Amino acid sequence: MPSKEKTVKAVNKKKMPKKSPTAKLKDQIDDLKFNITGQEDKYLRLKAEFDNYRRRKQDDTSNMFKYDGESVIKQFLTVLDDLDRLAKVTEENSNSNTEKIKEGIDLILNKINKRFAEREVVPFTEPGDIVDPDLHDALMLRSEEGKKENEILEVFEKGYRYKDRVIRHAKVVVNQTSS
Repeated sequence: MPSKEKTVKAVNKKKMPKKSPTAKLKDQIDDLKFNITGQEDKYLRLKAEFDNYRRRKQDDTSNMFKYDGESVIKQFLTVLDDLDRLAKVTEENSNSNTEKIKEGIDLILNKINKRFAEREVVPFTEPGDIVDPDLHDALMLRSEEGKKENEILEVFEKGYRYKDRVIRHAKVVVNQTSS
């Protein structure tokens, strides 16, 4: 008899209750809904990733155009410094030729400064200002009576700002009171 019981159990296992056509359709609908939910999730993630990429690219492009002339301006700064030094030297020597040289240098300096102003390049730092580490590089320290602590005594090279960026720090001599 044990063999008959085994065969009956095997037959019962094989005979599963058949699903009605509506139950099959409901199962298919549930499977499709699950797949759609997964696809919607993938779509939303991909869309968000693309939006972030587009925003980053737009910011990069905007900054590229905003600061496109920075390297050219940096190259002109050394020429401007040389002209400033030459103008100071010609002021010290009194000669008629030096007067004409000085006039020519002043014209060049005015043109360069005008072009810089048109492109929002602004010089900063004068003797008497207080040192700001974000704007100035202190090359030397000197102690002078009657001057404030950290007051700029002399400017070797002016600092320059292009739009909202410092493109060159000012090189200065700073007063340091003895303690």
